[in-house]
Amino acid sequence: MNYHETTQWMFAQLPMYQQQGASAYKKDLTNTILLANHLGNPETKIKTIHIAGTNGKGSTSSMLASVLQEAGYKVGLYTSPHLKDFRERIKINGVMISEDFVVSFIEQNKSFFEENNLSFFEMTVGLAFEYFAKEKVDVAVIEVGMGGRLDSTNIITPLVSVITNIGFDHTQFLGNTLESIATEKAGIIKPTIPVIIGEYTPETKKVFTQIAETNQSPIHWASDSVTIDYPCGLLGDYQSHNKKTVIQTVSILENHFQITEENLKTGLLNVVNNTGLLGRWQQINETPRAICDTAHNSHGLKIVLNQLQKQKYEKLFFVLGVVNDKDLDDILPLFPKNAHYIFTKPNVPRGLEATALKAKAEQYGLTHNEISNSVSEAYKLALNKANANDLIYIGGSTFVVAEIV
Repeated sequence: MNYHETTQWMFAQLPMYQQQGASAYKKDLTNTILLANHLGNPETKIKTIHIAGTNGKGSTSSMLASVLQEAGYKVGLYTSPHLKDFRERIKINGVMISEDFVVSFIEQNKSFFEENNLSFFEMTVGLAFEYFAKEKVDVAVIEVGMGGRLDSTNIITPLVSVITNIGFDHTQFLGNTLESIATEKAGIIKPTIPVIIGEYTPETKKVFTQIAETNQSPIHWASDSVTIDYPCGLLGDYQSHNKKTVIQTVSILENHFQITEENLKTGLLNVVNNTGLLGRWQQINETPRAICDTAHNSHGLKIVLNQLQKQKYEKLFFVLGVVNDKDLDDILPLFPKNAHYIFTKPNVPRGLEATALKAKAEQYGLTHNEISNSVSEAYKLALNKANANDLIYIGGSTFVVAEIV
């Protein structure tokens, strides 16, 4: 199989949460451990940093990788989901894994995957660990896929564990209280390994404190202890929290790596160039101004929509699409009623039909709207309708952003 055929086989043959939703979720680490043993436990051959949280995992992971790159280290970065190319998930110093490595890894292990019915996510995690170990990275930043306790990445013993924040997302898997979600995320806390908490609430602080104490893990509250701030290449308001988390984490990593303040500053500034991170308050057009963002739950959207309201514009347009397991009653009340909406369906099996989104949105007073057949068509329509001083926002789902960046 060539690269395209290989990735199509991966997407088609195996459950993939990003495409399918609930049926892809496995509440068990047995397969991941089985695969790691089959590969000779590559995860034990590399130093790692483990990052969980409802929002900000990707930004925080990329900022940390960028800082470590600026300090001169060879840095692996594992994130999900990808926007355009599967290989975005696995990078070293901002360069994607080669197509050849992906093809040969699947080729060599395909029968094992099939015999043991491994999920897309399990084999992708195995691929990342194998690649980072073979390439002898100095450190790998590993972003959790979903949750933490039962996530396929949770077979590592990292130098430090990081939990960015807790909000309501994936409640069908992680529970529908902040405490239950925090418990799942806190599953990445390992005995005696320091843990950084980005943001907390009274409910989640109790959970983190208790699990850290049980594991005798030193706990650091970034939002309380970090007072300095530096400019960053990521411009979303929500990055202020993520920056504090990164700064706190770097202070712990200084026990393992030589990182100067200058490395920290340049790492934050050069994060997009160093890692290729896309879709975070990203301006994709100048006149009219168009901004896309991957925020897709109430915790993330509140901050993004608040930032939108602070912008200067005459008229506001939304190109909006969501997946079919999104709690619309949770997010639609957040959107302004005086904007014009173009509803569309992201081109994935889980995409919610635009007609269904329109009907639900109208219940919340978003009545200035129309429907478009695709994300790209919806964006073109918005560009045609908007005047030079108007503002266009494209989002609602990672998959909407993936189609226009």
